[in-house]
Amino acid sequence: MSQVFSEETHRNLLARIPHCTGREISDWLRTVEEGPALFRFEEKVSWLRHEHNLAYGHAKAIIHEYDLRRAARKLL
Repeated sequence: MSQVFSEETHRNLLARIPHCTGREISDWLRTVEEGPALFRFEEKVSWLRHEHNLAYGHAKAIIHEYDLRRAARKLL
């Protein structure tokens, strides 16, 4: 079962990702956008972890942020 992060934890993870990975969040979001067309959240997390050797928490935060931004685009 996946963990549920608070909004504060999510923001803290996002802030640490550039330092830990050497890539900005915008780069990771572009990577997800250009990646395979996976539907389930955990499939996307798993792909990102294995393809880019990311920690689970970082991969989950990136996918969560991607989904949040994609949903916001649909509202506009």
